[in-house]
Amino acid sequence: MWEVNTQKINKKVMGGKEKVRVAAIQASQIVFNKEKSIQKACRLIKEAGANGAELVAFSETFIPVYPAYYTGGWESPLEEWMAWNVNLQDHSVVIPSEDTEIIGQACREAGVYCVMGVNELDDKTGSRTLYNTQIMFGKDGKVLGRHRKLMPTYTERTYWGWGDGSDLKVYDTDIGRIGSLICWEHHTILVRAAQMLMGEEFHISNWPGNWSIGSGKPGEKKGTVMEGSTNSLGYPCDLQFAIREYAFEAGSFVISVSGLLREEDFEPQFKDFITSDHMNFKWAVGGSAIVNPFGEYLAEPVFNQETILYADCYANDIKAVKALFDGLGHYSRPDVTRLLVKTTPNENVIPLAESVAPPSITIPSYTDLKRISETFEVSLKKLETLATKVEELLTAASR
Repeated sequence: MWEVNTQKINKKVMGGKEKVRVAAIQASQIVFNKEKSIQKACRLIKEAGANGAELVAFSETFIPVYPAYYTGGWESPLEEWMAWNVNLQDHSVVIPSEDTEIIGQACREAGVYCVMGVNELDDKTGSRTLYNTQIMFGKDGKVLGRHRKLMPTYTERTYWGWGDGSDLKVYDTDIGRIGSLICWEHHTILVRAAQMLMGEEFHISNWPGNWSIGSGKPGEKKGTVMEGSTNSLGYPCDLQFAIREYAFEAGSFVISVSGLLREEDFEPQFKDFITSDHMNFKWAVGGSAIVNPFGEYLAEPVFNQETILYADCYANDIKAVKALFDGLGHYSRPDVTRLLVKTTPNENVIPLAESVAPPSITIPSYTDLKRISETFEVSLKKLETLATKVEELLTAASR
């Protein structure tokens, strides 16, 4: 039976605001210089805030670089491989830390919410595992949460651990409900659905570049696995199709930010990596964009330049599209399909308190058993046998 909710329900879209300005910050990465990367990020956060943005986002692992541009493996020169991986750890971000405090202060001064892409060094004692992480900062500068990429792709698996469902969430803010996913999580059907069904109004989507798989047209010479694509509308890169479909399915605005990296963005002591046989960053050409809930570009993809893309997002656009397609309402059909999400974190050690008592269960009396027997037409003898067995199990568990 449906019961009346005693708490008032707020159904205002985007926190009751008519419009919110958002910004996709397409900035070149600085290879292995965390301090300069953070300084650059803070400057751009303040610039976007000064131009009226209330929500800003950066590319995937903006700090200190997207590591899988370097496809290191068993055939890598040992010193080169060590230099890349050791510096990656040394310039990655711990949550919380002085690094997050500095970025948070910039958010507070600018008055913006920010989703920052970082390589995160695990906060577990003794661990040096890295994660591909989005950090969510509030307007007050505090870290609201993080999202670790659930499944690294291809050579990414040599760098990052797996996230878990504990940080798959949406943040309810004064400008609306904000969520995020990383790269090909947008193709992970159930993960994408879980995020959408939490009721996003703004979705942050970040990527390492804009690419072509290099297959070419029929009869053409095949290219390499990852080549840069700068088609005016992002074709044939799958990310551009993904963000537009995501926006429509979720009925949300999508702020998509893609990675940019050029030869001049390598610090002097790391220039040798540019000519490595294992280096391919030519597809880090940007391609950031902003999409409305109808799946249309508010800001079309921009390539090969540092820029900040802005868009004014109107609450009525969300209302209008959901009159046609409401994936959380009339199109959801939970009577047919439902989704199970495990939201508990994965831990190595889970303390078990020795003093934990077994659950307290009272064995029904003979009168109770007789009444149950008559009501449900079950043999009284069977019920008595079952009650005795339950009592024996509880007694054994308490020893």
